Amino acid sequence: MEFIRTEIPDVVLIKPNFFEDQRGFFMEFFKSSEFQKAGLPSNFVQDNHSKSKKGVLRGLHYQLRPFEQGKLVRCIKGKIFDVAVDIRKGSPWYGKFVAVELSEENKLMIWIPPGFAHGFLALEDSEIIYKVTAEYSPQHDRGILWSDPDLSIPWPEKNPIVSPKDASLPPLRLAENNFFYEKR
Repeated sequence: MEFIRTEIPDVVLIKPNFFEDQRGFFMEFFKSSEFQKAGLPSNFVQDNHSKSKKGVLRGLHYQLRPFEQGKLVRCIKGKIFDVAVDIRKGSPWYGKFVAVELSEENKLMIWIPPGFAHGFLALEDSEIIYKVTAEYSPQHDRGILWSDPDLSIPWPEKNPIVSPKDASLPPLRLAENNFFYEKR
């Protein structure tokens, strides 16, 4: 696996080794020893699978401490525009984001650590799977408005299909947030 630090170094793009022939393909998308060697967590406790029609936008979601989630996201069908927003107070990248295209074809994955809000837009009918480092906790579930003008995320779809819950989320400046940047 190749681990590629993004412009926000804590967010990591992962390129798995991929073997394909006339029968199909094989790839490892998670290997504890490789993640540990790259300085990434390997203590995933829950796997999620999400299916979205083209034009659906989900997010921007996160969970408050002490139930914060790190996420390892990959697209297994279709194509998505995936976004991670740094919401760690005091971070040099606070309010900045990383946006990548994940697809069935490119097989890329992204590691989104705790302290980031996550969302994605389905560019095609898509399915994603993602591993998380903490179980879902409804009472700690929070989010940020996908169209927050202070974030200026260049979503490829200007009028996405958004759930009523996601449409009513606050902008980052008003969102409940207990994350602080810890310089390493």
